[in-house]
Amino acid sequence: DILRSEGDAAAEAKVMKCVLKHMRGRQGSEKTTNLIRWLVKRMKMDGLNASVCQTSWATSLGCPAGEYEYIEVIFEDENYADPVRLIVDIDFRSQFELARPTQYYRELIDSLPVIFVGTEKKLCKIISLMCSAAKQSLREKGLHVPPWRTTTYMQSKWLSGCHKEPGSVVGDGRENCMGLEAKTDVHGVGVGPNDIISNWVPPILKPKKRGFGGGSGLSSQLSNMSINCC
Repeated sequence: DILRSEGDAAAEAKVMKCVLKHMRGRQGSEKTTNLIRWLVKRMKMDGLNASVCQTSWATSLGCPAGEYEYIEVIFEDENYADPVRLIVDIDFRSQFELARPTQYYRELIDSLPVIFVGTEKKLCKIISLMCSAAKQSLREKGLHVPPWRTTTYMQSKWLSGCHKEPGSVVGDGRENCMGLEAKTDVHGVGVGPNDIISNWVPPILKPKKRGFGGGSGLSSQLSNMSINCC
């Protein structure tokens, strides 16, 4: 219900159109800091308020230290009362990959977009559901959940306090789902063509029954995650 009700499709569609225009022909390119900065530069040339966000976090209980980079876009338009903050990740799908995944988890991974454009709230929901699915997949394979596939670690990639390059918009003190201060207002949901999160409708599968019985509840949650942007 949260995913269905959030946001305005226009902002996400405009940002995604810009990203796809510049990334066309670069599909499969390794995600590097230089590529991200190159894309941000061209997004700015197209009139978008884009900046590179670099997150880092210290080791905590069950969560090793790490760092990550993504793109932030502050979309402002006369049709919006407040700015719309969007997170752009050009290598989103690979962040959730597992070794030896179950067929069910592999189908979920394949249904994720390569390029993500969306808000913190939507991203938080996806992380929660995908980490639950990863935990189930690993248990079915008799494997332990590594700390870099926990919900806390995955949230830290995009939702830890970030350092932005000069020219970024200062935050307004709101908090995201991790209890950390968000830099701007949060609105909207991701949209777009084949690689866009708005079209992500997790496949309705029938995983094999297991003794610990976690599959049906998770399947129901993911099956209900049909996202409409209109």
